[in-house]
Amino acid sequence: MSDTAPQIPDNTVDAVGKVGEALEYIERARGHLYAFHQLIGRGDLLLGEAVDELREAGHAEFADELSTDLVGRNVLDGRWTFQVVEEFDDIYWGPLREYVSRVRSDLTDGQRHVHEARMKEDRRTHGHAEHTKKPGTDA
Repeated sequence: MSDTAPQIPDNTVDAVGKVGEALEYIERARGHLYAFHQLIGRGDLLLGEAVDELREAGHAEFADELSTDLVGRNVLDGRWTFQVVEEFDDIYWGPLREYVSRVRSDLTDGQRHVHEARMKEDRRTHGHAEHTKKPGTDA
């Protein structure tokens, strides 16, 4: 066992660390989902502008088709991207965050990144000014 949270067995720290790492990947995926939401939204606005420009250039038939068939279209069955994000948050991301919080609370006394803290303690050079345990300390 380590000096960092010594009362917590290594195998528990490793397992909770894996749960936290999984959440980090899900957080990244959620960021990509928001990027998708924003990119689709911007693309749809540009399509709307293209409709206006096609119409002004005398191509009303193309403008009408684009406006009717694609501007404002659902990206998934019955959903715009904001609805996809909201459903992801409600069905998956929110419950996962609650679970991770409960696991940390129950198994690591609410401490986050115990695995990483132990790794830092093992890898840092004790006494080196750039390897302190915490900001503003000498140790």
